[in-house]
Amino acid sequence: MIDSNQEGTGGAESTRLRGLPFMDLYVRLDPKGRGEARYRSPARDYSNNWSRPLPDLYRAEVEAMATLLAEDGARADSAFSYDGMRFRRSVQKMGNGQLWVTLRRINARVPMLEEMSVSEQLMAQLRRFGQRDGLILISGPTGHGKTTMGFSLLSDYLHRLGGVGITVEDPVEYDLDGPVGEYGYCYQVEVEDEDGWVEALKRALRWTPRYLFVGEVRSPRAAEQILRAATTGHLVITTIHAGSIEESIMGLLHLASQCVGDAAPYMLAQGLTAAWHQTLTETGPYLRYVFTEENNNGDPVRALIRENKVGMINSYIDKQIARVGAQRGVDPITGKRT
Repeated sequence: MIDSNQEGTGGAESTRLRGLPFMDLYVRLDPKGRGEARYRSPARDYSNNWSRPLPDLYRAEVEAMATLLAEDGARADSAFSYDGMRFRRSVQKMGNGQLWVTLRRINARVPMLEEMSVSEQLMAQLRRFGQRDGLILISGPTGHGKTTMGFSLLSDYLHRLGGVGITVEDPVEYDLDGPVGEYGYCYQVEVEDEDGWVEALKRALRWTPRYLFVGEVRSPRAAEQILRAATTGHLVITTIHAGSIEESIMGLLHLASQCVGDAAPYMLAQGLTAAWHQTLTETGPYLRYVFTEENNNGDPVRALIRENKVGMINSYIDKQIARVGAQRGVDPITGKRT
């Protein structure tokens, strides 16, 4: 019997795994436990976000998936497709000898910026960034929509403004490859190991892209390449795991400084266009952001980064959020009228 709290239990489609709303699927791959599975709901309230056993209704499909996953010989961290669903997988051998895989479900369709539940005033600001160079740094916890937001921005810029976009990812998640709008085109590069990031970024820049999306900042050399791209005429969108805007900036500086030393704060100060932190809640995204002024080296946020006073940026974050919200009398975070 299906859990009474489970979503999507009505209709024929619910008898297929693709009809079950879930964020993560946990499947045991070793022969003794083949077919064991748990899942996590995409709901944002904690009562529905627990890991729970997958109903027996889906056992046959899970066993078929487990067989494919165990036999396909792909990398432990890579993409996986099954029955019209696309996943980001991560295989791990446990201390007790069991072999498990986590499958993060990926929505193949890139959502439009209008679907991202941000206020009209903030959306207008984000769209203006498509005409600038520099770096958009999106931070937040795992599973809170950083990649989704990044792709939504990239797709919007290519649709409206055209140009060449390149994504560098591990693995490729959303499918944006090919023509985007009337004058835009996107090429997607999948990196196969940690050493491949730097070379992929170097090659991407030789294609003279207008936009560059980097799936996640992971290494000092990749951070260096991101900052160089952001200061040489490209608009770079990237994500980083962090608990706040300040932490994301300090994390990027820490990585980049291992390659470029004391030049890292100056490069980031010059290149930063916007820093963004988001968490998803039951009612939508909770957002904090800070923007820099275009072609203004005296911008206070840039000055604080150059002077290694990142912790003081918080006061400017609050001022900018209030200023955006005051434009039309709306809450700048939720978009609701005040």
